[in-house]
Amino acid sequence: MNKRIILTAAFFGALAVVLGAFGAHSLKTLISPSALEIWQKGVEYQFYHVFALLYLSTFARYKNKLIGFAFVFFTLGIVLFSGPLYVLALKDAYHLSVSFIGPITPVGGLCFILGWISLFLAALKDK
Repeated sequence: MNKRIILTAAFFGALAVVLGAFGAHSLKTLISPSALEIWQKGVEYQFYHVFALLYLSTFARYKNKLIGFAFVFFTLGIVLFSGPLYVLALKDAYHLSVSFIGPITPVGGLCFILGWISLFLAALKDK
């Protein structure tokens, strides 16, 4: 579990750096300032939860199911919250129909919340 958490965090961390740089350098001329803010919010929340995943890896040795839940929820949150924000930011530049995205982002936010609650409960349970 510990290795899986670290590998996932490393992957999403590298991806966040790439997407952040892409947004800062390449997207400025392609999308509006408000769309660029949406892009940056996706990168920001992705980074926050990369650090949360890395922190989780320090608890993984305890074999606590709640840590496993937090890992799954943080990972799903990155995909379901940040991912749709990236698509939403690009919709005008690439003429994308993204009406289906609206309901997905809040599910990602809920996953983040459930991840933090799982971590909280795991810490309460830890002796």
